[in-house]
Parts: sequence; C-alpha cells; structure tokens
Amino acid sequence: MNSSALRSVTVLAGGISHERDVSLRSGRRVVDSLTSNGIAVDLRDPDATLLGHLTESRPDVVWPALHGASGEDGALRGLLEALDIPFVGSTSAAARLAWDKPTAKELARRAGVLTPRGITLSHDAFRELGAAGVLAAIADEHPVPVVVKPARGGSAQGVTVVDDADGLPRAMVDAYTYCDDVIVEQKITGTEIAVGVIDTGDGPTALPAVEIVPRNGIYGFEARYNAGETTFYTPARLEPDAADAAARAAVTVHEALGLRHLSRVDLIVDAAGAAWFLEVNVLPGLTETSLVPMALDAAGYELGMVYAALAEKAVADHH
Repeated sequence: MNSSALRSVTVLAGGISHERDVSLRSGRRVVDSLTSNGIAVDLRDPDATLLGHLTESRPDVVWPALHGASGEDGALRGLLEALDIPFVGSTSAAARLAWDKPTAKELARRAGVLTPRGITLSHDAFRELGAAGVLAAIADEHPVPVVVKPARGGSAQGVTVVDDADGLPRAMVDAYTYCDDVIVEQKITGTEIAVGVIDTGDGPTALPAVEIVPRNGIYGFEARYNAGETTFYTPARLEPDAADAAARAAVTVHEALGLRHLSRVDLIVDAAGAAWFLEVNVLPGLTETSLVPMALDAAGYELGMVYAALAEKAVADHH
C-alpha cells in the first residue's frame, strides 16, 4: 500500500495522563505531516465513544500519539489488537516491557548493553520497612550521586538528580507522586543523547544521535518542552566510534524488547565512549522541540514521507 492508497488515518492525541498537553502537540504535528502528504486524517481525543467510533469507521490505520500511561503501557494497543485495527508503533506486549523501566533495563542488560546499577523499591516497601532504614540501606549500596525516578512514566516527570544524600528523601517522595515504584540508580557522567530508531520496511535503523545540553544541567520537563531551555546538537558531538556504539546499543535495545516502527532510546556516553542505556520510549515526542523530528531532519528525511511510510508499514505488518 502506498501513501496515496491510505484512505484514512486516525491520530489519537490528548488523553488523561500528566503528559496530555505534550500529546496534543505531538498529535497535531503528526496530523499536519500526514495531511501535507495527501492523507486524510481524523484527530481524536480518546473518550468513551472512541472504541465505537473505530469499530464503525474502520480507519486504515491508527496512530497513537498518546504519551504517558494511556498510550504507552500497552492497554490501548491491546484494545486496538482486539478490534483488529492496524496501528503505528509497538505491540501491546512489547510496549508493556518498555513502559516498565526496570524490566527494560534488565532486558537491555541481558542483550549485552550497559545500564546503570540500581535498585527498584515499591512505595509499600518504603513505608512498611521504615523510611529511615530503607534510605540508609540505599545510601550505603548506591552512594550519591544517584538519579531517582518513577519506574514508569515519561517526560522526566518526578526525576531528581541527587548529589547530596540529604536530598534523597525528598527525591523519593517526588518520584512516588508519579508511580508506586521508584528506581534509584547510579548517575553516569557523560554526554546525554537520544537515538531514534525507525523501521519503514528495511529493518530497524538508528537515526543520528541528538546531544542534549540543558541550560540548567538537568533535562527535566521544562527543559524538554520550552524552547530555549536546552541546546541540541544533531548529530551529537561524539567520536565516530562512540557514535557507532550508541547506534548499535539503540538498535539492540529496540530489538531485544521486540519494538517496531519507531522508538527513542535514551543513553549516556561516558568519557571512555561507552554507551549506557537509561530508558526507551515506544512513543517518542513528536512536537516542534522533540528529538526524533530533529534526528529525522538531520538525516535528510521529510517528515510527511516518513510518517506516511510508518503508517504503510503498520498496515503491512498487520497482514
């Protein structure tokens, strides 16, 4: 099926997660890109009428642009699978693996990719075992600097870099606001990069790495979505061997988790040129300040053509 044969694409954006506004911006950019390629697009904010609408309208393909749990934890994808409707992105099973950061880290490690040492702790364990004793044990086994983050979620919400042990309790509380499980992991010092992986039919291919240099040193929510808060270098300012290692790591993670079509792998490249896996996003942001569109542009791709090709791949994979 070529793009002219795609009669209709339904883009899902909005939802009820903490990342609703980002999702709406991503969805609008996808709509504009597909429309510019001559494809009819229906933009919908998921609600109680969605499944009935999809059952009746039977679009050629659905493009979930829903960030956060509503689009990335596998539930919506499972429903689309149940409705037998093609969709862009990873299957429900693969999305569940990627959505849970400890699981993704373990699968990456088993595939031979470096990932920071850490511990995952539930909110219940934190309370029942006594916060003071738990914090002491964490500090002993994982001395600062550490990164504290929710075990599930995106856009760096609830993430804290802890350079002083006194800041650990507050960081844990902040992370538990977003998720009942929290990761405390070794902080790797180096160049922060994001590597997009796309597959429009020739197998997973790494896009040029995007180097991330936040103005305040931390690539948090504000730095991600407010223009001017972060400087990006595409391709990243890496030695060729380090860039190749990062690209290989990204594709390895993509394949190890069984992802498809599109993903973004976040890594730190240390002073020795080694790439450390942090997390993977099965629905990377596609806003005007997002990293995958930057990488596509740097690689010489036209967004409308790439997005149309991904929609076509989704249809082909469905058959």
